[in-house]
Amino acid sequence: MGETFAYKEYLAGLLAGVATVITGHPFDTVKVKLQKHNTEAHGIKYKNGLHCTARILQTEGVKGLYRGATSSFVGVAFESSLLFGIYSQTKQSLQGGGQSDVPRPEVIIPSAAYGGAIISFVLCPTELVKCRLQIQGTDSLVPKSSRYSSPLDCALQTVKNEGVTGIFRGGSTTLLRESIGNAVFFSVYEYVRYYMHLRLKPTLSDHSNLTDMGIGIVTGGLSGVAFWSAVLPLDVAKTIIQTAPDKSSTRNPFAVLNSVR
Repeated sequence: MGETFAYKEYLAGLLAGVATVITGHPFDTVKVKLQKHNTEAHGIKYKNGLHCTARILQTEGVKGLYRGATSSFVGVAFESSLLFGIYSQTKQSLQGGGQSDVPRPEVIIPSAAYGGAIISFVLCPTELVKCRLQIQGTDSLVPKSSRYSSPLDCALQTVKNEGVTGIFRGGSTTLLRESIGNAVFFSVYEYVRYYMHLRLKPTLSDHSNLTDMGIGIVTGGLSGVAFWSAVLPLDVAKTIIQTAPDKSSTRNPFAVLNSVR
């Protein structure tokens, strides 16, 4: 029974990761460009997200919004599968076999932070490749001769120029982002789901499947907002660290944030 449960959690995480990339990658591309170019003195300045999106569509077309998506599919799908599986199994272990539905922060927070720390080792190299591909579009200051032709080319050139550790640039910042962010994400998710079930289930018992779907959408959305509200500054620092042309530049996220204009 436990193995079947674990299998379902890993599969659900995998499907969630694929869906996230399909629907969210264009927004992520805009986010990365804003984080990179709007924090550098000589970078291309975008007025806002809409201006950035219009500029990408004008110069690169729709495919520009999905630049770097290949590495995202690999990284986010695998990461999401691991995160949900590790979180569920760790939570079960910390509960000591108890199946109480009442959220317990002493169980949720360490389980989520542990899962976030583990997946950061998968996310760091795939996000480094993704970010470097996203910022090098035709609107970029990167010369055509220096551009990467594919995710694999980006990874190989990074290792060649910076060594194996280069592919893990920004690793500590990614670990911080994922540990803190997922502790917030799952705390909000578990509490909102619990209280929504208490409120809605007794009155909507005839529509349980529809109720569960609605609760899932609301809890997932609020949890995602909470995640990014908590760790967006760390994500800005990670983007700057991973895309900095000078490999000797600081990797301290707090020093980077302090220098952001």
